Amino acid sequence: SDAMAQAHIGSRLPHLFQIRRTFGAMASDALTTAGKFMFDDVLMAQKLPSAVMQRFNECLITGDPTPEEDQKVIADAIYSWARELGAIDFAHWFFPLRGGGGAVGGMLGAFKRDTLIDLDFGSKYTTKPMKACLPHERLFQGETDGSSFPNGGLRVTHSAAAFTTWDRASPPFVMDKCLYIPCAFVTHFGKCIDEKTPLLRSMDAVKASGLRLLKAINIGTDAKTMHSYLGWEQEFFVLSASMFKARPDLVNTGRTLFGKLPTRHQQGDLNYFQPIPGKVQELLDIAQDEMLKVGCPMAVKHNEVAPGQHEMSPVFRTANVSCDTNVLFMEVMNREAQKLGLQVLFHEKPFAGINGSGKHANWSVGTDTGLNFFYPGKTEEGAKLFVTGIACLSYGLAQYNELVRCTVATAGNDHRLGAQEAPPAIISLYPGQGFEQYVDSIIAGGDLLGYKAEKKKQPTGCSQAMFIEANVEDRNRTAPFPFCGNRFEFRAVGSSQNCCLPVMVCNAIMAAGMGKLAGMIEGGMSHRDAVAAMYKENKHVIFTGNGYSDEWKQDAAKRGLPNLNTTPKALATWNSDKNSKLFETLKIYTPEETAARQEVMYENYISCLSTEAETMVDMTETGILPACARDLQKSSTANQKYTVPRKVAYEAIVDELEKLKSCLESKPHGDLVKEADYFCDTVKPLMVSLRKAVDTAESLMEAGVYPYPTYEQMIYSHHF
Repeated sequence: SDAMAQAHIGSRLPHLFQIRRTFGAMASDALTTAGKFMFDDVLMAQKLPSAVMQRFNECLITGDPTPEEDQKVIADAIYSWARELGAIDFAHWFFPLRGGGGAVGGMLGAFKRDTLIDLDFGSKYTTKPMKACLPHERLFQGETDGSSFPNGGLRVTHSAAAFTTWDRASPPFVMDKCLYIPCAFVTHFGKCIDEKTPLLRSMDAVKASGLRLLKAINIGTDAKTMHSYLGWEQEFFVLSASMFKARPDLVNTGRTLFGKLPTRHQQGDLNYFQPIPGKVQELLDIAQDEMLKVGCPMAVKHNEVAPGQHEMSPVFRTANVSCDTNVLFMEVMNREAQKLGLQVLFHEKPFAGINGSGKHANWSVGTDTGLNFFYPGKTEEGAKLFVTGIACLSYGLAQYNELVRCTVATAGNDHRLGAQEAPPAIISLYPGQGFEQYVDSIIAGGDLLGYKAEKKKQPTGCSQAMFIEANVEDRNRTAPFPFCGNRFEFRAVGSSQNCCLPVMVCNAIMAAGMGKLAGMIEGGMSHRDAVAAMYKENKHVIFTGNGYSDEWKQDAAKRGLPNLNTTPKALATWNSDKNSKLFETLKIYTPEETAARQEVMYENYISCLSTEAETMVDMTETGILPACARDLQKSSTANQKYTVPRKVAYEAIVDELEKLKSCLESKPHGDLVKEADYFCDTVKPLMVSLRKAVDTAESLMEAGVYPYPTYEQMIYSHHF
């Protein structure tokens, strides 16, 4: 019978699954095709005349437009290459200001697919024949309707045009028979309404301020340009797609609004670095293969602390390219998971009570000649640049502390920051305990070359295993900005976020510090004295202790460091005069664009909280309360010691539900600040109370009556 046949196939699935994986591994090797689907600098140099390639690279440094004749040559070369790889379409791929708060699809890129075809307008015939091609003007620029993207008032309803323009420093790539062209996205008047454009402008600011500083300190004066770099560490949860679809809260918000922990969750750190479950391993392998093809050097995959939680990360790249590949990775993971009956969650806190997910942003700045501002170096010049670079960063973090906090202020991230699993909401700098002591010596008059950046050999105590070579400084996982040997790791970034905004502000504050220090030296101060003065003014932002401790909150307050522990508190500082002037001076945002970005962030926060609250109400009324009624009915003849506690618990749900519904009906309108504060201070506490009541009921209810997949089912079912 069909049922017997299906049962037989079901019993054979694990065996068939293993065969598919084994033969798939034999048939292909991702390392042999790595980078083959990306039109990078190496391939460009092979495909283009040397003069065209040279002018293209010069334009990247100067910002000049690529000459039209060169555009034609480049477009033809990219078209021929893409067609060899089977591309039928092309797409201008950009990052609108969607936000999304962790719901599926929130931070994904936007694009429309156009066919690699046009009419032959040179033909003599009235009905022009078609021809396959990529016109140069369609490679370098595109036009689309910008009316339905968040814009913060930068465009009016009756002015819909928006334009995409190729980020020439980010190579095109082919995936799914489509040539992707990474782009910036601006309005008809050149106002940025995306994540990418401000990042690119901040990279220009790093270049201008960095080269100015190098000239002032007479180090690395042969550099022609500066780069900022990013290496991201993406955390996420994987669960069964069928269970995801059965949870309205996950579908609508990206996180569970109800649910009690199973008796075993992450108490014994049993999940961390243990073997990856087979089906998840297949997903991660596929994602790694796909990313390697398009030139993203995926290097790490492992289980994270919470059950059902995992991480993947690549080798660092220039910041714009790395931000592109992070968004692409999230797209690939969602697409490939569906094929395997899985769902990936990028929300910062999908499950209460166990660790949430972050996206650590490993960030650095350096020159085209190889100088790294955050590497101690093996020469006197390198050592001086290292001490100088951290001085500039300390200035930026101290003077624009609230601005940095704003970059990680989201509804989802509010559940993580300061929760003993992620850095606190207080932004501080951890350069290492040894370096902190050295800063004191510089302030006291010491030389810039006194810091001993030496790795330490630590014995293992056994003959079979050699000594380890420990880093110059230990890491500090409780710090939002710890030093990691040749970079700083911005640990507060949320897992669902686009990296562009946090990295843009890191670039901005670093450019501000470099510009400030250069000005001090140009004004007559010595290099040493200027660095010492900068450290003295901003040393209060350096902290090398336990960022999770209550004592740090008190100490930070004494130092004048703000503790903006909610998104509304942080966003209120975004458009301060100081921050707006910084962006304007560095040519990253106009004052109008700064205000617009604040408006978009407020709107996103309100939208996320509103969706969560309304989903809670709907789930309670249509799922939880009917289940409570069924459970009471089934136990109506039981002893009162059994029924009374349940009746009390279920009635508490009704009480809390009515409070939340009444609160939502009274929310303010027309003032984004008041509305955000209302959701944060008034609505959220009632959501917590309703959740507590529902989770208590789940603990009492007969297992088969609870209307949604449980935590235990969701975080463990795909492991077996």
